[in-house]
Amino acid sequence: MERPGRPRDSATPPPRLWTVAEANARIAGLEELLPRLKGWVIRLGQVHTELRRLSEFWGSDVDAVDHADHELKGRLDAEWHHLTQRLEEAVEALRAEGIEVKDLETGLVDFYGLQGGEVVFLCWQRGESTVGFFHPLSGGYRNRRPIVEPAEASPPGARGTN
Repeated sequence: MERPGRPRDSATPPPRLWTVAEANARIAGLEELLPRLKGWVIRLGQVHTELRRLSEFWGSDVDAVDHADHELKGRLDAEWHHLTQRLEEAVEALRAEGIEVKDLETGLVDFYGLQGGEVVFLCWQRGESTVGFFHPLSGGYRNRRPIVEPAEASPPGARGTN
């Protein structure tokens, strides 16, 4: 799962606009959370492989209550559901904060912010000490440009500001 976040509808304003200082303060929590999310994705892949193996070997027979691997399949199904739900909830909670997870493998994260009066993504990747880049909402990692001036504070009355 390379891009767990759903793209936000461009007509929907972001829930919050971050300053560079605010985004930098959030990095420590992301440094802790992102490896956990990545671990869940890895485990989901393992569970998927095992479920596929059972299905290919036994077919629908594995669903019979008296089948030898029925209990194993039930545990794997439950784990799949549990991990999927936890991952979706965690990514959705970040989105509600105005943080978009772009790539769990590399730890690429975007914060909604302002540069030059325009709503942009303040771009951070795990391993970087600070948020030092931004790109337009329609752009991506390849369009990253260094932040020359600190991200502006949200304009008065903007949605999600403090």
